Amino acid sequence: MTVQRTRPPTAQQFVLDELRRAITSGRLRPGAPIRQDVVAEEFGVSRVPLREALKTLQGEGLVTYRAHRGYYVEELSLGDLREVYRIRTLLEEEAVRRAAALMTAADLAALDRAEDEVEAAARAGDVLAMAAANRAFHMALYEYAAMPRLVRLIRTLWDATDAYRSIYYGEGVNRERVVGEHRAALAALRAGDADEAVRVLDVHRAHAVTALEHLMAEPAQEPAETG
Repeated sequence: MTVQRTRPPTAQQFVLDELRRAITSGRLRPGAPIRQDVVAEEFGVSRVPLREALKTLQGEGLVTYRAHRGYYVEELSLGDLREVYRIRTLLEEEAVRRAAALMTAADLAALDRAEDEVEAAARAGDVLAMAAANRAFHMALYEYAAMPRLVRLIRTLWDATDAYRSIYYGEGVNRERVVGEHRAALAALRAGDADEAVRVLDVHRAHAVTALEHLMAEPAQEPAETG
């Protein structure tokens, strides 16, 4: 991967940001090996900050360590994926209902602006930007529930499926569907209809799971490399 960005203050943070970006953008796909010698040479860092960054990503559930084999991008089974999305459904319903009761006109305007970012990335076909904007949109909504512990749990579940979300956004029809579903959820929230907002977002997640089930069932391709 070509890196042309201003480096963060530390080498560890730089490597952490770039590896996370490679995973969430789909450049490093689930199950792909992370070759430490290649990454260290590409980023111009020693093994020490690289190992620390990998440990952080392991804690976030984005990578896994296999004894005598090294680090790999975390790979979920269909059962794992369904479980994560089921737990998200339960937690996010509570967050949406609480948020709907507490949101102000200013909050709704901020969500509209967040959705504008999602749509701009979707039009550009920028998967990485869309993944980031989509996450910002949803987390802003959940944070309006004023339940920080609940939001932390939801974030952890999102971390576990970031790599798969970028695969989903790789299809233009999925990007269009996401935009439509976000707009429908916003319309329900503006109308004060928490039940409809929950229903739309349940469908939103179900579409993602169905699409990912099909994608994960397809024959495996050669994994993307870090260099």
